[in-house]
Amino acid sequence: MKKVLVCPSILSANFACLMSEIERLEEAGADILHVDVMDGHFVPNISFGVPVLRSLSASCDMFMDVHLMATSPCRHVKSLVDAGASSITFHAECDDNISDCIDMLRKCGCRCGISIKPKTPVDAILPYLGLVDMVLVMTVEPGFAGQEFMPDMLDKIKQIRRLNSKIDLQADGGINPKNAKSVLDAGANLLVAGSAIFGEKDFKKAVDNLRFPGNYPA
Repeated sequence: MKKVLVCPSILSANFACLMSEIERLEEAGADILHVDVMDGHFVPNISFGVPVLRSLSASCDMFMDVHLMATSPCRHVKSLVDAGASSITFHAECDDNISDCIDMLRKCGCRCGISIKPKTPVDAILPYLGLVDMVLVMTVEPGFAGQEFMPDMLDKIKQIRRLNSKIDLQADGGINPKNAKSVLDAGANLLVAGSAIFGEKDFKKAVDNLRFPGNYPA
């Protein structure tokens, strides 16, 4: 079984003291920093960009996992990599050619992930499962924090895991200690969580409750 990695999403952090929150995440043993980059077109919201990512990567040693919600991801890849992105996940529903996106990420020396929205079937990414490092299954509609987890996405996670036992499989959206076990049992090994971590006073306890959800009371 692949190691479970907890990926706090800074979209739910207190922006007034973002660096302090990230330092607390490091102390709590969080594995990966999940950074949502939105273009205001692929999804309605606009979030972080290159300046924020550059500042974060210069100030901490955490792995920078960029979830790029953009209609034309290729135009953003190089600047995000230069700013410190360790991994970039783009959407299968984007307007760019998927193979071109993968090739560009590889040429930039960056880990590559592909994501699918809840209504997108697994068939849409079948040709690329052997070409990417990670698949991100959205368990809510992308673009807004605080949505409720969609349990029917568990079947999609199971399907991808059956197709590829080695790939990293990330779930993002409404993840909390009450549903984390079912997500991990379905085959995911990376859990993105926002309010389930940043909404708690004790970050270490919040991270542990996601990493070891079997210990969390039902």
